[in-house]
Amino acid sequence: MPALAILRYELGSLWSGWLVRLWLIGAGVLALLTLTSAWGQLQTSILIGSLLFPFLVFPWFLIVMLLGISPVTGSRLDALADGILSRPITRYEYLLASWAARVATVLSVFFLVITPCMLLATFAKRPAATADSVTWYGMLSAAALVSLVLTFLVSLGFLAGTLLRRPLVAAVVLFFVWYPANLVLDTLQLEEFSPITLNRALPTLLRTPWRATEAAGDRRLSATDAAALQRQWDHVMTVFGGGQPQPQARDSADFFERGSYEDFSFWKVFFGYSIPTLAAVALTTWCFCRRDL
Repeated sequence: MPALAILRYELGSLWSGWLVRLWLIGAGVLALLTLTSAWGQLQTSILIGSLLFPFLVFPWFLIVMLLGISPVTGSRLDALADGILSRPITRYEYLLASWAARVATVLSVFFLVITPCMLLATFAKRPAATADSVTWYGMLSAAALVSLVLTFLVSLGFLAGTLLRRPLVAAVVLFFVWYPANLVLDTLQLEEFSPITLNRALPTLLRTPWRATEAAGDRRLSATDAAALQRQWDHVMTVFGGGQPQPQARDSADFFERGSYEDFSFWKVFFGYSIPTLAAVALTTWCFCRRDL
């Protein structure tokens, strides 16, 4: 009962704040800009990969981490100490309820924005959709893996907030450690550890059928699709920033062209993010329970 009460309170507090509301609005606007600007140009798998880019790479990972930092930092520590010491609630209950509330909030925003856009891009009659073969397995697997990455980012912020205690310091450390490390992992094409590489591999996953014997056509990403996706993303970011988009010629070394990812494994990526997520939650709980309030 205390854990459920904290869960309901945290959910209400998060959704009543402007951070989550503005994030939902901004994510919806950016998704609509991406969808409308690429409506008649990109194939379905490429378009869905561009829709998932802001959640995996930039900029929404910052908000996800900030939401994970806040429960055990700053001024909340004093109120938290009084609540734990004077009420029948354990530290485990508070931590797990707060973590679950933030994971539920992040995933709710993600699915509220992405679900209608993915369905519209897949089933609407578009000029570029006829040459692609996105499957239900691919869409469900991609949504599951992105949800797991978002859960990992919340847990990572949770751990940094517990260790460093100050939200600003934790946010700065996370940004200047996570993003360079992500770039290094991306150069090794480790999709089970780097969201950037995972985003590049999503078109391959989206074209994967339920059974390998049902594969029809080549799942590899062509240079034409890669160049078109890069140009489209630059156009969307320029328009979103208030600038005037300028057409530019692109070479073959574009965003989605660094490998065909034919050996992509769903379970390898799943365990690559789920094990660090569980480790981060366990380490957070251990550190917080050892701390003097």
